[in-house]
This record gives sequence, C-alpha cells and structure tokens, in this order.
Amino acid sequence: MINKLEIEEYVDTIINDNKLRKVNNIYLSKRQIDILDKYKIEYKNITNIKELIFNVENYINENFQYEELSDLESLSQELSEFNYYYNTRK
Repeated sequence: MINKLEIEEYVDTIINDNKLRKVNNIYLSKRQIDILDKYKIEYKNITNIKELIFNVENYINENFQYEELSDLESLSQELSEFNYYYNTRK
C-alpha cells in the first residue's frame, strides 16, 4: 500500500524534474539537463536555443547507428516545439 508521504515525495520529484531553470537564456528542465549531461552535449555556454537544437541534432546524426537515442530524440522534439511556440511570431 502506498502511503501519503510516498505520494507527496513522488509528486515533489516530478515537479522538481520538470521545473524550468534558466541556463544562459535557455529554459531547461532538470530532466533535460540530465539528458544533455548524459550525452556530454554542451549547453552551459550556448545562449541560443537554435544552436542547442543544432548540437543535439548533430549528435543524433553522428551517433544514431551506434546507440539508442530515443531520450535525446524526444529532447530535440521538445526543444524544437518550445522554440516554435515561444520564439516564432504567429
């Protein structure tokens, strides 16, 4: 049986992992930062989300045949959607 404290801790973890942090004018969640760190993709010195998307896509294109990159592909999609909805004039 799951108790109330376990549920609260789980919810707090989810909220914390998805909370956006500003890293050089780019908003990233802890989960996204963890994925970038996992693949050693530079993000701390990048100030433009388009450049970050380019770096992620470049990594995917260079390594797709050697390893499973579904989390990185999802991240690329998330960043692209964020860029479209927040940085594109409609």
